[in-house]
Amino acid sequence: CHPQSLSPPPPSLSLPHPQSLPPAAGTGRRLRGWRGPAGGSRRQESGPMDRVVTSDSLAAKKPPRLTSGSGQASAESPESPAGSHVEWCKQLIAATISTQLSTTTVPDAITKDYKVFRRPDLRVLRDGNKLAQMEEAPLFPGEAITAIAKDVTYICPFIGAISGTLTVTEYKLYFKSVLREPPFTLDVPLGVVNRIERIAGIQENSCGLEIVCKDMRNLRFAYKQEEHGKLEIFENLMQFAFPVSKNLPLFALKYKENYPVQGWKVYDAVGEYKRQGLPNESWTISKINSNYELCDTYPSVVVVPTSVKDDDLCKVAAFRTRGRIPVLSWIHPESQATITRCSQPMVGPNDKRCKEDEKYLQTIMDANAQSHKLIIFDARQSSVADANKAKGGGYESETSYSNAELLFLEIHNIHVMRESLRKLKDVVYPVIDESKWLSNIDTTHWLQYIRILLAGAVRIADKIESAKTSVVVHCSDGWDRTSQLTSLTMLILDSYYRTIKGFEVLIEKEWLSFGHRFAVRIGHGDENHADADRSPIFLQFIDCVWQMTKQFPAAFEFNELFLLTILDHLYSCLFGTFLYNCEQQRVKEEVQTNTVSLWSYINSQLEEFTNPFYVNYENHVLYPVASLRHLELWVNYYVRWNPRMRPQVPIHQNCKELLSIRAELQKKVEELQREVSSMAVSSSSERASPTHSVSPVQTTV
Repeated sequence: CHPQSLSPPPPSLSLPHPQSLPPAAGTGRRLRGWRGPAGGSRRQESGPMDRVVTSDSLAAKKPPRLTSGSGQASAESPESPAGSHVEWCKQLIAATISTQLSTTTVPDAITKDYKVFRRPDLRVLRDGNKLAQMEEAPLFPGEAITAIAKDVTYICPFIGAISGTLTVTEYKLYFKSVLREPPFTLDVPLGVVNRIERIAGIQENSCGLEIVCKDMRNLRFAYKQEEHGKLEIFENLMQFAFPVSKNLPLFALKYKENYPVQGWKVYDAVGEYKRQGLPNESWTISKINSNYELCDTYPSVVVVPTSVKDDDLCKVAAFRTRGRIPVLSWIHPESQATITRCSQPMVGPNDKRCKEDEKYLQTIMDANAQSHKLIIFDARQSSVADANKAKGGGYESETSYSNAELLFLEIHNIHVMRESLRKLKDVVYPVIDESKWLSNIDTTHWLQYIRILLAGAVRIADKIESAKTSVVVHCSDGWDRTSQLTSLTMLILDSYYRTIKGFEVLIEKEWLSFGHRFAVRIGHGDENHADADRSPIFLQFIDCVWQMTKQFPAAFEFNELFLLTILDHLYSCLFGTFLYNCEQQRVKEEVQTNTVSLWSYINSQLEEFTNPFYVNYENHVLYPVASLRHLELWVNYYVRWNPRMRPQVPIHQNCKELLSIRAELQKKVEELQREVSSMAVSSSSERASPTHSVSPVQTTV
């Protein structure tokens, strides 16, 4: 068993050679003052797979208390139960026949791609207690088992039906079969569950479960109804997968692991603004929202123009949707051009005006002496903004706001993004149509929306860096597309946010403190899977970051595993970092006291998440190429449950080896530098010649 894996690791299978996507076009790179050659994206090549790939070599790392359990790629048939109920029932009946539960074979179609494992000596498994011990689920501190069911069949499209023991805890679903070598395990946090459906078979004795997950996979289990009805597997899953709907606490409130690093100390608002050189003569750190009375979805500490009085701020808040006034996110260290964020003005169909709001934006422009213009970026489509205006919202009129220019970035709303991700899941899971791979991906429009987001961030960054002009960014409420754009722009402009700690600060600041509604958008512990407010907004942001790491592989201190881990725990509810909708709610629920921060886990083992190729491009602006020719589908996230699409050796394992080699080389370089320096001193003293000297070697690996 592999120790420790937070996100369910890949299956313990003998895999075919990974199927690669068609090669991507070259990746453009551009730094401030430097334009490098376009280079192709890196791909890991692997040789023929002539050995069994175990969970030890494939599993991702988990918190240290989890001492066993490698995971398995979960699966479903291409259609939903409603669309293929008859086929699903046939699978269920076949899987629940007692003879098949003990002698399941892999279909011919699968044995072509997968090596069938040799059965272990059954004499070893005769002792029932031994078998139960081998299938026991590992537990976190504070985690308790709620139900155990034996002779459950997991239906996987990649290797067929697998019989084993299903364990439900307060935190996870754990399935294990020791009838394979190595043992087959599936470890799924219940936080990733989106929907659970109980399926009745055609036969009276058969029953099944379909579990639809938020992380691009589904799970199907079959069992005999008469044996497991009394165990209430379905009821336990419903209770602990959706604790909020059942008036129960999320597991993060019970998880009490102690880490050597305190993650809640990563972000200090005042400290971050001081890093940017604030306060200054034009901007002040205000505590007008210290009790969240001005705006209940804003942080307690905000930066506003020094000359604006609190009474005027209150009038501006009354004119902006949900009181989200324009406040500073980032200031350029040289030009003093700023990024300010807010929500839409409530202009309405009658074109209402607010003199305090107009004066406020003029003050923001005046704070930047380099430019006599203010650019307002409205993230929405212009047609949508017009529709919002008819409902009481709207946008800034260039006639009312002098010296301001309004630009629409034409980014679609949360509902369009949710539908796009649904289509993408249909394409990549579980069956991939190789003959139509590119066209199917194109029909989802997912990469097109990623391109629009990146293009918008590049436009904003260019106005600040090249035109030295301050910008205001907003959408409707200022907590979805606004967070995407401001954080991506800051990542482009400021190299600090490209470090591990800096990226954690960026998420804490632009997403968590400024009120992105994680609980609503993700649906933590909520069984209402049809909620129209759910949307993959944060996932899109992380995807954009990954695209940037592909184009600038040496510019980011963190690696791909870092991004994957963040996304896994966006759903898991193991840590308190992404719980609730805003800072006020987190303070009320005492999240920092009652839960563990995700940054505690990550920062306690930085070597796992460090990019071995990292070079600190300090003070460089990175302009990603926002073109579909330079973007690619993030296979290691969206298609990671398909074993055919996975590399033989995990990329993060290679990164650790490269980090070790890098450390050794750096050590040798330092030794050589000392030798050269000592030789220079010795030679100089012996010859006493002022004209002969040796300069120390300045080398960085």
